[in-house]
Amino acid sequence: MSVIRFDGVSHAYGERRVLSGIDLELTEHRIGIIGSNGSGKSTLARMINGLVTPSSGKVTVDGLDVSRKGGEVRRKVGFVFTDPDNQIVMPTVGEDLAFSLRRSKLPRSVVAERVQSMLERFRLDGHADHPAHLLSGGQKQMLAIGAVLIREPEVIVADEPTTLLDLRNARMVTDVLTSVDQQVIVVTHQLALLNGFDRVVVIHEGAVVHDGTPTDAVPAYEKLLA
Repeated sequence: MSVIRFDGVSHAYGERRVLSGIDLELTEHRIGIIGSNGSGKSTLARMINGLVTPSSGKVTVDGLDVSRKGGEVRRKVGFVFTDPDNQIVMPTVGEDLAFSLRRSKLPRSVVAERVQSMLERFRLDGHADHPAHLLSGGQKQMLAIGAVLIREPEVIVADEPTTLLDLRNARMVTDVLTSVDQQVIVVTHQLALLNGFDRVVVIHEGAVVHDGTPTDAVPAYEKLLA
């Protein structure tokens, strides 16, 4: 597993401070991040692959500083957004999957093989030429995850990946995220998704207020909300 470190990390958007003095080392296979809206959890997650750089302190992935080595970090860390429409950039499903490999310098035959593998893996067989934005919500999220996994990252960060989905599709996404070999870090309000995770970090008002297993972190979070 990769080693993800937050050393004295704080962040502000203008005068609004959203994280303060975060010290964490994340090494487990399945890690959940939970907290109320506005707690800073999504900002923290986006720092892992350099989408956000800290105002102060340092975030590293396997020793790579996300502020200075963002390109290298993003080759290691894939990011799944809440709304898959924010990730889908090409007209058709097959083109969108292939687009993720545009800078890989892989032979066309290898790209085609990987695209076909993702189509089959995420139940999109027969949809290669289908307009990507006309897929169902669950299919779009499967495509978004497939477009991340096709690059074979070492870490997947998912920011509330089931929020916009119905129960059936949310379960399908959950099954995918809990079955991949990669290290997975999930920001979520869906607490059942965290069953079987190795570690859950609770963020409140920009600080880590609990850090442990789901069996103790989730009740701590629920007590905090109460």
